[in-house]
Amino acid sequence: MHGGAVADDPILVVDRLEKRFGGNRAVDGASFSVQRGSITGLIGPNGAGKTTCFYMIVGLVQADQGRVLIDDLDVSHQPMHRGRVTFAGRDITGQPSHRIFRHGLVRTFQIPQELGRMTVIENLMLVPAGQTGERLWEPLLRPWRVRAEEQANAERAHEVLRQMTQDHLALEPAANLSGGQRKLLELARALMATPKMILLDEPSAGVNPTLAQRLVDDILGIRRDTGVTFLVIGHDMDVIARLSDHVVVMAAGQVLTQGTPDEVLSNTEVQEAYLGGQVR
Repeated sequence: MHGGAVADDPILVVDRLEKRFGGNRAVDGASFSVQRGSITGLIGPNGAGKTTCFYMIVGLVQADQGRVLIDDLDVSHQPMHRGRVTFAGRDITGQPSHRIFRHGLVRTFQIPQELGRMTVIENLMLVPAGQTGERLWEPLLRPWRVRAEEQANAERAHEVLRQMTQDHLALEPAANLSGGQRKLLELARALMATPKMILLDEPSAGVNPTLAQRLVDDILGIRRDTGVTFLVIGHDMDVIARLSDHVVVMAAGQVLTQGTPDEVLSNTEVQEAYLGGQVR
């Protein structure tokens, strides 16, 4: 491993997850786990089912079969199914994405979703859930409490930007950022939630090799410094191999194989059918 992962201590378990769209079985009994403190890559060709699986984990798509558990509490509104997805021991199947977010499972977007008219620091300060100032009467009745919370959020935001060496952009309108800087802002926003686990959707898509390496270094540094767990969807096997302790390969809605990056890269079936020219 690249370091930090604990063997046999899964924070996320996907167990026989299924999803159909009409006659198309997008995810067909997929099963895998993510170890606490690890970086796990999730790869596969277009149509493999990895994105649908990703969306079911974060609550954007409802599973036909499967549950999601978190911290030993069943918070599912679905009947028991033969498959399940667990996060930190709790069943979160059927939960909306905002509730999953509050359990510490946070996602980024392949296309960054920043608020362009706001500064970088303001984009970060919006992230923490349940802020006092969101309630209409609090700024009128307890303005000092709102100010104190905003100050704490600002300090946390500056800390995150320093961690990513982006503090010089704090007062820059997000609309002025380059594509690569927006990717970094997306990651910084995820960190503002103080997550247990971050799901990264194609973090290196559309960026140049220099920035891709920068993203790899930042993700590895965040895992080293905070112990946060990552699940990374990607097509760039160089990036996945440099990042990951463990790689899961999906095809036709199922898990084809999984193992270390070296084991996956040397798998003949993976090379021939799913990675093509990317593997030498």
